[in-house]
Order: sequence, then C-alpha cells, then structure tokens
Amino acid sequence: MLKYVDYDIVFQEVPDEVTLAINLSNCPYRCVGCHSPHLRSDIGEELSEQALYDLICKYENAITCVCFMGGDAAPEELCGLAAFIRKKWDHKIKTAWYSGNNTLQNKELMRYFDYIKLGEYIQSLGGLNKKNTNQRLYRIHNDTMQDITSLMQR
Repeated sequence: MLKYVDYDIVFQEVPDEVTLAINLSNCPYRCVGCHSPHLRSDIGEELSEQALYDLICKYENAITCVCFMGGDAAPEELCGLAAFIRKKWDHKIKTAWYSGNNTLQNKELMRYFDYIKLGEYIQSLGGLNKKNTNQRLYRIHNDTMQDITSLMQR
C-alpha cells in the first residue's frame, strides 16, 4: 500500500510545470545525505484513488502536474494512480515520478508518466540542479525517454 506523508505545490521539480509534489513513504533506498530520511519508514496516510482525487480537486485550477516523490516499494500501484490521473483528467494534468532507482526496471512503466527522474542521491554529486549529478530527468514522449536534466541546471 502506498502512503503519503505530505505534499506541496512546487515550481522546481518539473520544468515549466506547477506541480503537486506528493511525498511517499516506505522508501527502500538508504541514500547517504538524504534530505527526507523519515520517508524510509512506513508512515502516513494511504494514497488511495479517493485521497488522490481529493488532493487534485483541491488544487486542480492551480497545478499542471502531479509528481510522486518515491513509490519505488510499489511501482505497479503507483502506475495505477498515474493511470487514474490520466483517465480522470483526460491528460490535462501531467504525471511525474521521482524514483531513487538508477534504471527503469520495466520500460512498460514509462507509459504512465510524462516525466521520470532516475538515480539515487549521491551527496558528493548533488541533485538535479548540479552539473555533476548522476541523477537524470526524462521527458517521456512517443515511448522514448528524452534527457532534460540540463533544464534543471539553468
């Protein structure tokens, strides 16, 4: 079961999008220097379709994207929620996934998202805003992954 701890409206997680970023718990990774180590625990409220619907309805006139921050412990469930957004809002709200995995384990997963960030956090390399980062942000278009990491480093 996916659980969310909190959420925020952000402007820097996905280029050119006003994003509802939802922080998911139960992260399987143990990145040194992680800015949210509390998300390693299985805490928070269930992120059901109804809970997601209620969150989006609250902000739907302000947002253009929903970004799942984590969810690596239950990728199939995460994809179900992304599919729910696409169906309910007829692709008017984009979907993004910030994964701590270094690779996309199943290429089928990309059909549910407009953006995917991949890569564990390595403190010495920094996040997406650093030129030396190992992390990559991709725009998904026509079943291809276009690396747009440089847009985060303006």
